[in-house]
Amino acid sequence: MSHSRDQNAPSRALVVATVSFYLVAALSMIMANKWVLNVTDTPLFFLLAQLVIAVVLFLFAHLLGLLQLPLRLDMQVCKGLIPMVGLNVVGLSFSNYTLKYVDASFYQVARGMVLPFTVGTSYVFLHSRPSLRVILACSLVTFGFFVGVFLDGTPISLIGVTFGVASSLITAVHSVVIKKSLDVVKGSALHLSWYTNLLSAIVLAPLVVVAGELPDVLKLLFGPNDVPQDEMSALSTFVLGSAITGVFGFLMSIASLLSIKVTSPITHMVSSAVRGVAASFLGKWLFSDVITSGRASSIAVILFGSIYYTWVKHVESLPAQAKGPYERVPLEEVEAGKAQGKPE
Repeated sequence: MSHSRDQNAPSRALVVATVSFYLVAALSMIMANKWVLNVTDTPLFFLLAQLVIAVVLFLFAHLLGLLQLPLRLDMQVCKGLIPMVGLNVVGLSFSNYTLKYVDASFYQVARGMVLPFTVGTSYVFLHSRPSLRVILACSLVTFGFFVGVFLDGTPISLIGVTFGVASSLITAVHSVVIKKSLDVVKGSALHLSWYTNLLSAIVLAPLVVVAGELPDVLKLLFGPNDVPQDEMSALSTFVLGSAITGVFGFLMSIASLLSIKVTSPITHMVSSAVRGVAASFLGKWLFSDVITSGRASSIAVILFGSIYYTWVKHVESLPAQAKGPYERVPLEEVEAGKAQGKPE
C-alpha cells in the first residue's frame, strides 16, 4: 500500500518547482506593489489595472485553447458569487492600502492576525471548536502582532495597521465563503477564479470614482512627467508594476490548481516562513526599510506560531482517519486571498 501511495505522490521536482514559483511570484508582487504605491495615490486604480490584465490573460488563454472558460455569464452564478466578489474587492483594496501606508518589511506584521481571525471565523460560522494547542498557536501569533505594533517603539502608520487588521479579518471570512462559492460553480476552481477576477473588475471600476481617485488618475495618465533622466516616471512605474503583478497574479491563480495537489500544509508554512524573512530583507535592501530587533522578533514569533499551528493541525488529523485527510491550504489564500492583487 505504501508503494501505491509513493506512486501517486507528486515528484520532488514538481513540489520544489511549485513552491519556488510561489516564493518568487509572491515576493515579486509584494515588491512591485510597494514600488508602484510609493509613487502613486491611486491604489484602487492600480488594483483595477491588475484585475483587467488578469481578465485579458484569461481570455487570451481561452482563445489559444489552453483553458476552457464560460464566456457567457450565468446570472444565477453571478448572484451566487456576490458575497465572494464583495469580499474579494474589499479585501484586495484593503491589502493595497495596507502596503501603501506601511513598509514592505512590516507588511507581514500588519496582516499578522489572519490566522487567529481564521480560527475564530471557523468557530463562529462552521462551529469548528479549536483545541487548546490551536488556541496556543493563535495566542503566539497575536502576541507577535502586538510586539510589532505596540512594543517595538518604531513609528508606524496607524492607518496602515488598521487596514491590515481589517484585511486580515476579511481574508479569514473569505476562507469560509470560498467553500460555498465553489459549490456555485460546481466545484471548478478555474471558473471561480475567472468569475471572481471579471466581476471584481466590474465592481471596482465605479468605486475608483466614488473613492475620489479620478483626479489622481487623470494626473497620472495625462499630467507632466518631469523626472530626471536616470529615473522612471510615475506612469512608467505604474504600467510596469501593473504588468508584473497582473501577469504573476494570473499565473498564481492557474498554478493554485496544481499547488493544492502537490504541496502539503507543512511545506506551505515553511515556504511562508522563508517568504516572510525574504520580504523583510528585500524591503530593507530595495526601500531602505528599518528592521529593528523588535520588528524582527515580531516577525519571528508570528512565523513560529503559524508553523506550530500547521504542525498541530497535521498531528490532530493523523488519528482521525474517518475524517479524511487534512485539508490542504491553498498558497494564494493565506495572505493574499486571491493571488492577483493580495501580495503575500
